[in-house]
Amino acid sequence: MAASDYDKKEGYLNSFEKNKIFYLLGDIAGKQVLDVGAGTGRLSVELAKRGAFVTALDVSGEMLKVLAHKSPHIKLVPGDAENLPFEKNSFDIVIATFLIVHLKNPMRFFDEVYRVLKDGGEFLVTNINQKEPPEVETKIGKIKIESFYHRPEEIKESLESLAFTIKQEELVKEKDNWVNQIIFARK
Repeated sequence: MAASDYDKKEGYLNSFEKNKIFYLLGDIAGKQVLDVGAGTGRLSVELAKRGAFVTALDVSGEMLKVLAHKSPHIKLVPGDAENLPFEKNSFDIVIATFLIVHLKNPMRFFDEVYRVLKDGGEFLVTNINQKEPPEVETKIGKIKIESFYHRPEEIKESLESLAFTIKQEELVKEKDNWVNQIIFARK
């Protein structure tokens, strides 16, 4: 429903990251990268341009259809973040931006990420500060997408409890309030 209008928000979505995503990832050429909750490919396309072998997973087939028109070099996989349809040790890097806000308890997802990452693999996840879900305009009218608030320290503790090592954590702020937590971790 919202897939056809999703790209209109790209600049707004990018503002939550303040250009830190690709800085943290560094050189990704030749790496197997999984973009979970890829949507219409806001990051997947850029990852592929930078030489990564990208697999884009999203629960919405409509979002993936939009992405299919942007790049023939990205493998598209419909699926659920809490039950990743991949073998153990499949990816060098997993990224998930604007995803965990839609998961009531992200631990199941984090466990799945740990499973599909190769030893020494890296995980980049963002946690936006969204206490109230935004309304999304669709062809059938406005809808609210279910969202959940996660405290930054809880996300960090959850990852560490699964044996992830936190390489770097960035809190993007507006004035004195955090708007996005970006964690870069290693398996």
